[in-house]
Amino acid sequence: MKHQLTILDAIDGYLDTIILSRSKNTARTYTNAMNAFISCLDEMDIDPEKTPVSHVTEDWITNFADDLKSYAPASERLYLTATTGWYEYLAAEHLAEINLPRLRLLIKRRSRKPGQRLPQFPRDSIEKVLEYASALSSARTEDERERLINLRDRAFLLTLGDTGLRVHEACSLRRGDIDWNEGRALLIGKGDREAVVRFSSRALTALKDYLRARATLDGGSGRPLGTLPIFSRHDRGAGNKVLQISTTTGRAIVKARVTESIGAASSGAITPHSFRHYFVTTVLRGSGGNLKLAQELARHKNIAVTQRYAHLTDDELDRGYHEIFENR
Repeated sequence: MKHQLTILDAIDGYLDTIILSRSKNTARTYTNAMNAFISCLDEMDIDPEKTPVSHVTEDWITNFADDLKSYAPASERLYLTATTGWYEYLAAEHLAEINLPRLRLLIKRRSRKPGQRLPQFPRDSIEKVLEYASALSSARTEDERERLINLRDRAFLLTLGDTGLRVHEACSLRRGDIDWNEGRALLIGKGDREAVVRFSSRALTALKDYLRARATLDGGSGRPLGTLPIFSRHDRGAGNKVLQISTTTGRAIVKARVTESIGAASSGAITPHSFRHYFVTTVLRGSGGNLKLAQELARHKNIAVTQRYAHLTDDELDRGYHEIFENR
């Protein structure tokens, strides 16, 4: 039986061409870039060792560009250049159907402009966004639809921050997925792998408040409650139907609420993935740097992915330094 070329095979083939034609430093950078891209695929529950290369889509570059917001701008540009080269390699070798103009447009929309400096990880800003989200339940609204949107967005943001769910996982949650007594949900991921996700008290409270306000809509849907989405559309086009929000809507919720709470300048620096980053670093800070605990709670298959989040802030470095050298 002929071996079906996988994503990892295609990455190895691409890097072989780089090693033969470019300098050692360039080859090292491109290898690091493709390793970061593999980590991004892992976050998306895509196994590069098993997934056929023919399944590659240019849409993945959007997720990768979001991941790179925690890197320096120069590294972001280099890694996107390297990954673009891989897509061009796939197209040239006829390994996958790639729309290169669309790929470049997606990168142009998501990448930062040269010279723009963003904080490595805006933890304080995310906490301000979550504080703002918590107060949405008491915000004045014009009508019931706006009130439902506020309650939904509050629950959505607190869920992202306190569970480590990826945005597509949060958008896909069903009412029946959550064990309300235990405060956790059982997810079925790629390859039928089961994963347990735990919810904080504040996230559960926000979810219950939202679903309680949505009871009339849910009850009139004519469908079993357990099959209904946790997060529903409340735009005028949805009417009285209980329809699941899309990943695009999830990203729009984050962008809108970030803009409202801390300003438009931060809307590009904080993405849905930033809340997952916040979750992992919160676990690491609260557990004394327990990488294994963070890996299990974040559901990283490879602990090397978890280690990417384990950077220390300047304040922590200052504190650690003085604890060592001032107490001798």
